[in-house]
Amino acid sequence: GVRMRMEGREEMQGAVGLRCTWDIPPPAGTQAKWVRLNVGGTVFLTTRQTLCREQKSFLCRLCQGEELQSDRDETGAYLIDRDPTYFGPILNFLRHGKLVLDKDMAEEGILEEAEFYNIGPLIRIIKDRMEEKDYTVTQVPPKHVYRVLQCQEEELTQMVSTMSDGWRFEQLVNIGSSYNYGNEDQTEFLCVVSKELYNSPSGLSSEPGHKAKV
Repeated sequence: GVRMRMEGREEMQGAVGLRCTWDIPPPAGTQAKWVRLNVGGTVFLTTRQTLCREQKSFLCRLCQGEELQSDRDETGAYLIDRDPTYFGPILNFLRHGKLVLDKDMAEEGILEEAEFYNIGPLIRIIKDRMEEKDYTVTQVPPKHVYRVLQCQEEELTQMVSTMSDGWRFEQLVNIGSSYNYGNEDQTEFLCVVSKELYNSPSGLSSEPGHKAKV
């Protein structure tokens, strides 16, 4: 029987989410450790301990009631005129130290609130995440640029040896002899070289100015 009851309770807790533990009034004497916050019309219930994880934050100062004379609503909840949508992730961050966002939630919105509440570690995490995202978006795959250079047999070795940085020798095409210098045939070659161009995040290509010397 005991096992069944346990399972039943766990199921209920899963279904109602976090609220079921809140609906049970805390034992007498711990009343003061629970704090109600009314953020833009949505009430959040949490503990002083959670709000004071980040000592310098507005929330910590608020519930210690030092210099902040905050208005309260009729239930005694602190009134905070901010967007409740973004307050959930902020409160959860104070609870367990991880930033968990719904996929349609903008990081800029959280950053705005984290700055308002002055939660340093969270501000750093979001900024890092935003930079990372910018970085991955602007990593453009390299473009391959090909050039075809025409030269004669005797110029070939010199040309390949003086190719400038970044150019890679790809292919040599013998196009036969096109000129007769007296009785000496000069074989003509097409030399194909390639280079990878990386686009840097600023949109400027990072190709060095000098071209292959021909």
